[in-house]
Amino acid sequence: MKYVNELIERYPVLETCKQDIIDAINVITDMHKNDKKLLLCGNGGSCSDCEHISGEFLKGFLKLRPYKKGELNLEEDILTKLQKGIPAIPLASLTSLGSAFCNDVDPDLTYAQLVNALGKKGDVLMGISTSGNAKNVSYAVKCAKALNITTIGLTGKTGGSLKELCDIVIVAPENETFKIQELHLPIYHAICAQVEENFFNK
Repeated sequence: MKYVNELIERYPVLETCKQDIIDAINVITDMHKNDKKLLLCGNGGSCSDCEHISGEFLKGFLKLRPYKKGELNLEEDILTKLQKGIPAIPLASLTSLGSAFCNDVDPDLTYAQLVNALGKKGDVLMGISTSGNAKNVSYAVKCAKALNITTIGLTGKTGGSLKELCDIVIVAPENETFKIQELHLPIYHAICAQVEENFFNK
């Protein structure tokens, strides 16, 4: 877990959640080994973090993740430019469905609806909330658990309701929103880097 060790060296305050970060890495690694996907949800800055995380997973982050010649039936000049991805879907990016469900049904259940429609057993849901109490994220987690989807909470403060709901909870040890978000970024960068290392270490 070299990227986790580097993270703790740079941010000693995160020693309190080191094992939870490792657990999250292991769950996402197993997910990808089994050809499953990561779903992500959050609000505001946490919504932006979902997009950021998916960006690191869907293409090369610290590594190029190249295809070998003949690995896909594509012309070589295309194949050499493509990079292997780890499937990760930021649910808030599905704006047409999101806005329709908000308008027609219940805004608090929009993420739950997307988990219900897209999630399958063996997938992983990461819910991000600095307080741990975002209603729509909590409902998404409840829906995920009903579908036998492993849940990861990335939060702060006391962990809020996500601390009780999620299978794995990473609680950034800060109380103010912006300070929690400042710790979330290096946490999820370490997760992305280590998962990538687990598959593309050459």
